[in-house]
Amino acid sequence: MSSQVVALSVGGVRFVTRASTLQQFPESRLARMLSNDDQEFQLLNGEFFVDRDGALFSYILDFLRTLQVSLPADFSDYQRLRREAEFYGLCPLAELLSQEQLLRPRREVLEVRFSLQEMQAFFRIFGSCSTTVETLAEQITVFTGQHSGQSWNSPFPSQKPLVPLPLERPSHHDMAFQCGTDYSAGDQFVARYISIKPDNRKLINGTNVLGLLLNTLLQSGFRLLSTRTVSSEEKVECYSLERLQSPGCLSLTVNQAPGSSGPAQAKRSPVQKGK
Repeated sequence: MSSQVVALSVGGVRFVTRASTLQQFPESRLARMLSNDDQEFQLLNGEFFVDRDGALFSYILDFLRTLQVSLPADFSDYQRLRREAEFYGLCPLAELLSQEQLLRPRREVLEVRFSLQEMQAFFRIFGSCSTTVETLAEQITVFTGQHSGQSWNSPFPSQKPLVPLPLERPSHHDMAFQCGTDYSAGDQFVARYISIKPDNRKLINGTNVLGLLLNTLLQSGFRLLSTRTVSSEEKVECYSLERLQSPGCLSLTVNQAPGSSGPAQAKRSPVQKGK
């Protein structure tokens, strides 16, 4: 029976799975359904029919297959899903869903400060998640080299090698860097260029670097919340962004073979690093 394929129609939504999946918790109503021990489930035309929410049942079935609760970032029907779990007699799942605060996504905030001063641009990035800041720091490279002329829009001198410089990291949650040109001697300038992966360009114009940086963040799931001027005298602009960070899933450790009736213990899977 465990290898048998079973079809269910839940609220008009059709599901197909193995009997062994439905028997994961022998005391549940889904397991008893296969023995025709529950009148709530009717066998019609070879399919078990139950008048419940079909969309939420997809999460029920996923839990039975993986013993994990992993919900979309925009999921909000925790109470309804818990009620469905209780209806099906899946007490371990209902218990996991009671830990709603661990399943809800976290709001991640990032702030980009940009200052344009003559021929130099200064950047400082603050992030609520240190892992995100660390990942972004690995994408950004600062190069320095000698530059002839006075225009920072001039292309970088490909005939001379550029030297990579480390980013300033005041803490795990922020970084700082700059680009543009600074007077050296004669008509020579010390130039700093910025490269942001996966883009291969080396940019010296601060406005161009800002555009590439914001575009990179938007492509990684952030959305722009606001733009404000922090200091009009120092020409400091602040760009605030946010994204929802999915939490780690909650899982069960089953101390016995699937299909037996022994107890199951709940635990939390490792979550993303960063505070």
